[in-house]
Amino acid sequence: MNPIHTKAVWAYFEAITQIPRPSKKEQRISQFLIDFAAKHQLAIKSDTVGNLLITKSATDRKQDSPVVALQAHLDMVCEKNNDYEHDFETDPIISYVDGDWVKARGTTLGADNGIGIAMIMAVLASNDIEHPGLECLFTVDEESGLTGAFALTSDFLTAKALINLDSEDDGEVFVGCAGGMDTVTKLPYSTENVPNNYFGFSLSLSGLVGGHSGDDIHRGLGNSIILISQFLNHINQQTDLRINHFEGGNLRNAIPREAKVIGMVPYGFKETLRVQLNIFLSEIEIEYALLEPKMQWELGSELNIECVIEKSISDKLLNGLASCPNGVIAMSEQMKDLVETSTNLASVKMKDDFIEIVSSQRSSVNASRQSIASEIASHFSSIGAEVIHSDGYPGWEPDLDSPLLQVAVESYERINKKSPLVKAIHAGLECGLFKENYPDMDMISIGPTIRGAHSPDERLSISSTENTWWWLVEILQSI
Repeated sequence: MNPIHTKAVWAYFEAITQIPRPSKKEQRISQFLIDFAAKHQLAIKSDTVGNLLITKSATDRKQDSPVVALQAHLDMVCEKNNDYEHDFETDPIISYVDGDWVKARGTTLGADNGIGIAMIMAVLASNDIEHPGLECLFTVDEESGLTGAFALTSDFLTAKALINLDSEDDGEVFVGCAGGMDTVTKLPYSTENVPNNYFGFSLSLSGLVGGHSGDDIHRGLGNSIILISQFLNHINQQTDLRINHFEGGNLRNAIPREAKVIGMVPYGFKETLRVQLNIFLSEIEIEYALLEPKMQWELGSELNIECVIEKSISDKLLNGLASCPNGVIAMSEQMKDLVETSTNLASVKMKDDFIEIVSSQRSSVNASRQSIASEIASHFSSIGAEVIHSDGYPGWEPDLDSPLLQVAVESYERINKKSPLVKAIHAGLECGLFKENYPDMDMISIGPTIRGAHSPDERLSISSTENTWWWLVEILQSI
């Protein structure tokens, strides 16, 4: 194994960290690759949205092998600590080594997916790695909208096999992912005067773990919106509960951690409200003792409430939220422990004249994703809400008979004397969109170990990067 190759990977990665590349603003990293292709006399082309394709001819002994595509995305998530000064449009990432990890000072590192770009560049620049003909695809705007993958046309690539380099676990090869879509519900409401002799209260729920609505949905974590709605719906069955304000959650792809409601009950029910909350908490704290150890409920008085939501609407809102399907809907029959279909009630926001409820549906089977999205639509339509679905993105169904997968597994075994884990992920990868235009394309996804992606805690394992690099080289030499 030539150590020059791994040095090239790290040199290209370091160069990439010096180039600002926020989503939708990939012009500088694109120019960097254009200059690289010119230096190495490699053909390059772009499409209407800015995706790049660099091609390289097969080495002598691989002339008869089928063309293979290598793929990574150009943009990075731009997050920083509040106390750190950094302009992602102009400033380089300041990286450093801490043991086996490459980290960044105060910002995201951009190893997602900068290290994938670096590995592809090292292959393209090499003179002594055997490989078939290569089509190296660099897509734009993966992190904020999958724009590049959506816009890819069926004539941009000729390869029948593709290796995506956007996974984040060394020793794992991914062969499937979930597709997803959002369902946005708008429940119109009007307000009315505050009733006489009512007690105003605020109820908040915080401290839940939260997490990614795909990666973490199987863990059975608490959903703040559903939990607080279930309690209030229970109260509404005992007395005349009125709602002034309801909010919960934030990001469409996150399990909601917090929720808050401002409401009113008759003064005679004031003490019963607290008693009922204590009873409710004693029940759910047993259920969530291990999953949600930092769950915190706070009940307080609320003065100066000027109006409440019209009673029939608030009743429908609480019923709709408390009974909304949520969590894992089906497990895969193909792959053990893989969630096939899920839905996540993500956020509730009060607008001027409607209440916006956002949920997201995922499935590796497109028909199942549409089915659960239709169920959510029917659920909220029944309470008089308007429901709109996003276009979404398709899933990538696992193919355990994939020839490329077989090569990848055997290549890994030769290097490491053990088998890699063959997995699918209940989150989105660009591969799902590639399958739309290239339905017969054989695909896998691999990558080095990255932790804390999309946050200033992002870090890249050095040893796993070198392992993944040699695995990629072995795959190319074995095809």
